[in-house]
Parts: sequence; C-alpha cells; structure tokens
Amino acid sequence: MARAKSLKKVITFPTTTQAIMMEQKAGEQGISGRLIPVPRQISSGCGMAWCCQIEEGERTEALIEKWKIETEGVFELLL
Repeated sequence: MARAKSLKKVITFPTTTQAIMMEQKAGEQGISGRLIPVPRQISSGCGMAWCCQIEEGERTEALIEKWKIETEGVFELLL
C-alpha cells in the first residue's frame, strides 16, 4: 500500500557542502526535517535537498538565512 502524499517544503542547495551544513545545524538546533535525493520534479546542483513539513518551512528558511547557508531554490511539493 502506497504512503499518502502530503505537502512538504523542499530546499535545494548548490553544493553538497551546503546540504551537509544544513543537516548538521538542523540537528544541533532540533529542527525537524531530513536530507533527501532531489525529487524528479526539480533539479539541483548537488542532488540533495532538505525536506520538512510545510508548517516548519518559514522557521527553517529564517534559520537558513541566519546560518548563511546558500540555497538554490525553495519549493512546495506533494511527497
């Protein structure tokens, strides 16, 4: 049985270094989300993206800006 899809915030990065930095900082701060392969619907320089619940999107984006992590794009997708 397939898992029900829900709306997620997906953030892509230009480099793997930026993606890993996001994972480390989020873990330190207890931010929910995880690194995933970039979904087919979009493309990214490094092939990795941060995925979180849509409700966590604004908070996550604010922290990315605070941490000065480079991003390529921010998307809302059914995953």
